Amino acid sequence: MIAAALVAIMIVMLIALIRTCIGPSLFDRILAINTFSTATVLMISLYGFFNQRPEFLDIAIVYAMINFIGTVALLKLHRFDDLGHDGDET
Repeated sequence: MIAAALVAIMIVMLIALIRTCIGPSLFDRILAINTFSTATVLMISLYGFFNQRPEFLDIAIVYAMINFIGTVALLKLHRFDDLGHDGDET
């Protein structure tokens, strides 16, 4: 059962990597990287669940937060060309 779940997640990760390489726009690539990271969080969670290691869920949560912050930072960098921009349009 775990093997089938992990293989399915790896197929999703492979499709996300292909989309990252051939994505026509930057937003497609960022979305594919975000999908890859979400699949990684799911894989870490499944591994921890099936091996009865609850500390892996903590690792998955931290990885998900890093993924979210990284995605927001990339989108802000793309829009403003600066990560230190405070959002004022002056």
